[in-house]
Amino acid sequence: MSEVRLTVEPRTEFGKGAARRTRRAGKIPAVLYGHGSDPRHFALPAIEFARVVRENGSNAVITLDLEGSSELALTKTIVVHPLKNYIEHVDLLVVRRGEKVTVDVPVVVTGTAAPGTLVNQDLDAIQVEVEALHIPDQVEVSVEGREVGTQITASQITLPRGAELVTDGEALVVAVTEPQREEVSEEETAEAAEAPAEEAE
Repeated sequence: MSEVRLTVEPRTEFGKGAARRTRRAGKIPAVLYGHGSDPRHFALPAIEFARVVRENGSNAVITLDLEGSSELALTKTIVVHPLKNYIEHVDLLVVRRGEKVTVDVPVVVTGTAAPGTLVNQDLDAIQVEVEALHIPDQVEVSVEGREVGTQITASQITLPRGAELVTDGEALVVAVTEPQREEVSEEETAEAAEAPAEEAE
């Protein structure tokens, strides 16, 4: 994950009206907290921050330039408007170089399971503890050629060096099963057979 730098502005106005004005000016209201410091409020450049998230994922680590000082921060929470799809607010966490952080990392399923099987993904992400500057964009799980009955748990996922699993190792991530279509058709057949009997009554 590449480290990026953004110049941010302090924010002195608060409330919904102030937040709307900030967004109209092409900025995103944000707050930085952690390491025992008081929360600091500022405005992120909207276009640049959206690009950072697009290129580095939701766990982006950013160097913030704020009034002559710089601060390393981990993107913790991104609030997106449910209808208009723009970023409403961002929470950032102060981090130090070499420090480990706990983050959710997306799980991507690769490969094709054996013919006539169905792949069910139970977890879209797993939680890991990893150095702040070495957060993986994703972890991969291969189902190539896997047969019915295969179950892959969190502990079976290969993690990057230095990363430790926080999610329960027994948690089911992916299961390869048999398609249920035949069972559904049998139920439909049974229902169809019962219908005339009910009508006759």
